[in-house]
Amino acid sequence: MKSIKNRLQQQIQFIREIDNLKHVLRRTRLFNNSRFENDAEHSWHLALMAIALSEYSNEPIDLNRVIKMVLIHDITEIDAGDTFLYDDNRNSSTVQKEAEGAERIFGLLPAEQKDEFIKIWQEFEKRETPESKFAAAIDRLEPLLQNYFTQGYTWKQHSIHKAQVVNKNEPIISKGSSVLWEFARDLIEKAVSEGYLEIKKDA
Repeated sequence: MKSIKNRLQQQIQFIREIDNLKHVLRRTRLFNNSRFENDAEHSWHLALMAIALSEYSNEPIDLNRVIKMVLIHDITEIDAGDTFLYDDNRNSSTVQKEAEGAERIFGLLPAEQKDEFIKIWQEFEKRETPESKFAAAIDRLEPLLQNYFTQGYTWKQHSIHKAQVVNKNEPIISKGSSVLWEFARDLIEKAVSEGYLEIKKDA
């Protein structure tokens, strides 16, 4: 009984810690443009997107693993902070902070759960398996949808232009789902035609 209590205490400590993900704000806004999205909301949204869109994966996938992956993938940002997709200054120190965050936060769990969570997190980061490729694809698709439905809020705030959006998203989304990339490409074109996204930066 003592070992069960100790194990449960570790798991509750982890559950308490990950509540902090709700305080990590992203650069994108909710679809109704009322406020910025937080990392916990982002992860939840991706889990539902995985369920709804899994049929469009380029390869057969273990949906349960994809759901675990998208729920886990940003937990390290509790320590490292949100990484803005269009920030080209992401460097080795950020990667190191994320790795240290994974060790600390997942280390709150019992040993075998820690190992499982780290393995899933690392799989997402490497983007080599069918599950991680599809998880990465929807991770990129969600902010595209948010930007489109907020009339380019984040794109405009950071002077992002079409080529940047295509270059950052096409290699990732298309690798996980050619169908979703075709949709995303059309969405980007619509965003340009409707004035939500500039074709290039001002000179």
